[in-house]
Amino acid sequence: MRTIDQLDGETQVAGVIGWPVRHSLSPAMQNAALAEMELNWAYVPFEVSPTRLPEALAGMRALGIVGLNVTVPHKEAVADLVDELGETAKALGAVNTVWNKEGTLYGYNTDGEGFLRSLRHAEESLVGKRVTLIGAGGAARAVALVAAREQAAGLSIVNRTLEKAQDLADLVNRQSSMKVGAVALSSKQAEGTVRDAEIVVDSTPCGMHPHSDDSPVVPADWLGPGQLVCDLVYTPRETCLLRAAAARGARTLDGTGMLVHQGAIALERWTGRPAPAATMQRALLAALQARERASGE
Repeated sequence: MRTIDQLDGETQVAGVIGWPVRHSLSPAMQNAALAEMELNWAYVPFEVSPTRLPEALAGMRALGIVGLNVTVPHKEAVADLVDELGETAKALGAVNTVWNKEGTLYGYNTDGEGFLRSLRHAEESLVGKRVTLIGAGGAARAVALVAAREQAAGLSIVNRTLEKAQDLADLVNRQSSMKVGAVALSSKQAEGTVRDAEIVVDSTPCGMHPHSDDSPVVPADWLGPGQLVCDLVYTPRETCLLRAAAARGARTLDGTGMLVHQGAIALERWTGRPAPAATMQRALLAALQARERASGE
């Protein structure tokens, strides 16, 4: 990160908005990337109440803030406040990246592409695979859409509330030719749906710090060898689900890759240059380790 005495009248500002946002690890990750890119930029967190969100976006335009990442609970509301929406953001009705280009605010959603890049980095692919998605929230919507666009062999959405799973299935069906199934977690069909999947993606917050010891949403004995089990949670890196999946012989993928790559895509959009994803990954892991040490003291 640039020090105060290195900031000047040419420094470009980017950041992240959320409520709350002070826990975000994006500043550590993005500032490490900006330093390696030798850009005169600074990336900072802005804690914005939902009641002040329109003012925050107006302030971005007025102050010339180049880019903002957007986290909960603002993703859907920001979609109504920008000037133009990218294709994926329009389909999802949610924005996680805003680019201020000469006073025009462009809104994008890089979550799905970030997940896809994390899979590719792990030498995995959605193409031709049977995918089961646990959860039906914002992150699930992005993953579901990218699974359809990547021509997965099939997609099933398992959720505690069947209505929400069906709403997401309907969204993907409208956006693609894939037929998507919706399954209630409590139904007899849920176990078979998870067992049959080649890729299982948990998009729920189950197992996230400080609830790291909670039981997984799906029982461990539904998982096994030959499956790739992904958890979008990144703190801790090894969630209760991933521990259970590994013990059952499944391959696992934690949520740090998705966070890194969606951030890298945003940085590339703002700067027009390739982002150093490996550097961002190292910075993120160092920040996570520091947080874990501090919480253990």
